[in-house]
Amino acid sequence: MRVMKYSALSQALTLALFMALATPAWAHFGMIIPDRNIIEKNDPKTVNLHYLFWHPMENQGMDLARPVEAGCLFAGQKVDMLASLKEKKVGQRVIWSAGLPIRKPADYVFYMSPAPYWESAEDKFIVHYTKTVVSALGVQEGWDQPVGQKVEIIPLTRPYGLYAGNAFSGRAVFKGKPLAGAEVEVEFYNPDGKRKAPGDTYVAQVVKTDLNGQFVWSFPWPGWWGLAVLTDDDQTIKRDGQDKKVEVGGVLWVYVHPVK
Repeated sequence: MRVMKYSALSQALTLALFMALATPAWAHFGMIIPDRNIIEKNDPKTVNLHYLFWHPMENQGMDLARPVEAGCLFAGQKVDMLASLKEKKVGQRVIWSAGLPIRKPADYVFYMSPAPYWESAEDKFIVHYTKTVVSALGVQEGWDQPVGQKVEIIPLTRPYGLYAGNAFSGRAVFKGKPLAGAEVEVEFYNPDGKRKAPGDTYVAQVVKTDLNGQFVWSFPWPGWWGLAVLTDDDQTIKRDGQDKKVEVGGVLWVYVHPVK
């Protein structure tokens, strides 16, 4: 009788473990989403942005602590935007917003460095250095300039004026050096839930960088797409007296226009 009870308990624990492992591990993405990524001469001259930490395709959010860095690179200079961040909520989740007046023609690279996020399910911290590019008034220069983030995707394809179906190429760097053999996760931002993945495997697409840190991806449909190159940091962060690994990601968000 005792053996039967032990067997039933063992089966229950095995099933619980299987269910835990079967739970989908949706990709985390740092996000910067502007209200427009191209500003024409007759458009309003302020860019409004939202900063999030999200599962984009599933539209499931995590609280984003106040970023430790937020700014904009344009015409070779950086503007600190940290003081202009305002806390907001989407549902019960904390996000941030900011606006920047556009005073000169340029490509504006908006960027964010978040506070480390503890992910208990993976027993590590996550830090996603995030950016997006807004083209203002037709200059089309500066979109390929690195911000200088620890890990970063440098566009080799102009990251705006893209059509659905276009191929996009980029170069991943870690501390300024090519990041070879790294996974790049690609995910669609699906806030209205209209896109349905046929299975968990389809939520995030994956491509790997080559020996020069380069990769190519084609966008199948219009909307906002995030590309995140991921690697382990060479530094750890202590939690409860123990050194924990840190996943660092360089995330780039681009908008893809429908083909009409």
